[in-house]
Amino acid sequence: MSDVKSTQSNFDFAELAQLIEINSYTKNKVGVDKVGQLYSQWMQALGFSVERHERTHIGAHILYKSAKSNGKKILLLGHFDTVFPPGTFEDFSEDKEWIYGPGVCDMKGGNYVALCALRQIHKDAGHIVNIDVLMVSDEESGSDDSKYLTQSIARNYDLCLVFEAAGEQGEVVIARKGVATYNIDIKGKAAHAGNHYSDGINANLAAAHMIVELTALTRNSFGTTVNAGKMSGGIGANTISPQASITVEARFTNNTEKNRVLTAIERIATTQNINGIKSSFSGGLQRDIMQTNKQQVLLIQKIEAIIDRPLKLEKRGGVSDANTISAMGVPTLDGFGPFGDGDHTINERANKKSFADRINDVTKVLAYFNGQVPLEKIKIKHINSRVLAC
Repeated sequence: MSDVKSTQSNFDFAELAQLIEINSYTKNKVGVDKVGQLYSQWMQALGFSVERHERTHIGAHILYKSAKSNGKKILLLGHFDTVFPPGTFEDFSEDKEWIYGPGVCDMKGGNYVALCALRQIHKDAGHIVNIDVLMVSDEESGSDDSKYLTQSIARNYDLCLVFEAAGEQGEVVIARKGVATYNIDIKGKAAHAGNHYSDGINANLAAAHMIVELTALTRNSFGTTVNAGKMSGGIGANTISPQASITVEARFTNNTEKNRVLTAIERIATTQNINGIKSSFSGGLQRDIMQTNKQQVLLIQKIEAIIDRPLKLEKRGGVSDANTISAMGVPTLDGFGPFGDGDHTINERANKKSFADRINDVTKVLAYFNGQVPLEKIKIKHINSRVLAC
């Protein structure tokens, strides 16, 4: 449809290898900041200004800002950090079909797709306007810090594209479950299990009752899951347990289920099912639900017109920063990175051809919002009924 030039599939991955070979485990502030510095060099060469949000214990979050003019404002969203501590998985390699390494699909590879598309835009037009890029440093640990930055800037944008990995057939992500995480602390009373059994108050037993109740909140038919994933407590076999703790996660696909589950978890966490037990909780909603809506449908329609073919769509149970920006009312699509698999394992890889495919599509979309494609060339042909049925 557009005159934007296509990217060849045989481009050099040497720059991406530079990013990947810098360890950027979330807690490795020095490494995450090195990745940010390298990416900033490339972005500044395209005319972006760099707004650093420094943090003491994690890497800086960075907002790359372009010039502004009339027209819709678009945010591209990614993260610098990975899940791999130093010394665990740090090497880049490739074969004919795949590249391998920490972050090749989650999501240094996606960040590189965005960079390459922006470079093509800059080359063709000589300028970039109305397109900003936010790279955060703590997505893999839940975006507990960066989500407030994302929320604070959301109102500045009309739409957002997120560069997590694509689906196997090039699917983009239109919905993600919301997630909440709680830590429940339970206090009992220690006593000798042989001589003074009745004097004790068993925190482990209270935890067991809670876990049964928590698990019963699951409704698979609604897409709701509640998992008491970690439990600890006690001193030894001959002692009534004086303390226990539970870490529980809940995922949900709609607000009714979210409210039901979060209310129930907090009730269970503070209900004293054994006399003398004291319990409390911390935590709560971590990322809200990414849901399909009318504005997102319109965005899909426009992108399909720009690239002149239907998008393949999917919903995912996993979360990303797309949840945060979408929950702020910004029309959002995720999965604009390359296709890959093995993420969060030492087998992480990304398909080479998928890079070219994604860069071509993203370049066309950004060219439109950069004003390079005349409005009259964009024609919406039909209502996309596939979205809500996906």
